[in-house]
Amino acid sequence: MSTSRRSPRAAASAQTENAVPEQETEQADAPVPTGVRAIKKYPNRRLYDTQTSSYITLADVKAMVLACENFVVVDAKTGEDLTRSILLQIILEEETGGVPMFSTQALAQIIRFYGNTMQGLMGSYLEKNIQSFIDLQSRLTENSVVNLQAPLMQNFMGGYVEQSRQMFSQMQEQMSKQAETLMGGLASTLTPKK
Repeated sequence: MSTSRRSPRAAASAQTENAVPEQETEQADAPVPTGVRAIKKYPNRRLYDTQTSSYITLADVKAMVLACENFVVVDAKTGEDLTRSILLQIILEEETGGVPMFSTQALAQIIRFYGNTMQGLMGSYLEKNIQSFIDLQSRLTENSVVNLQAPLMQNFMGGYVEQSRQMFSQMQEQMSKQAETLMGGLASTLTPKK
């Protein structure tokens, strides 16, 4: 009878794979709001779902996003919120595989807004525009394909375009106000004092 022997390294690796994470120190237990699923990210880059007491993958996190589940990803040691970085990883995977949503030109334009005085406005504008599009999609879904007629579709699209135009106008007004404030501040610093 032959017994297979594992090297000490392989045995330790197998134990690590299946081990449930140890209790974290008190500082790592950042308060997670009630009803929000907590995912812990460990230094070995593994994600641990505290609700199911199991390790999960980015694909599982993507499934949670698609199911509109509320969750937060936190660093297991520091308690730092890593949700944004995990979502960005999912977007990166989606953009590099299959059909990307953003063109190279669009990505370059987005990068140019970082550090720009308009960065906050652009983020707000994009968020509102995406929400408008989601609302449009929701209304279209509510009306079955049977009820979808050309005039109805025109009304929906016209409403979306009008909302988008209004948001853009609001952004322009905010930019104008910021420019006036900036110019007013510059003028007062450049005016010689008597």
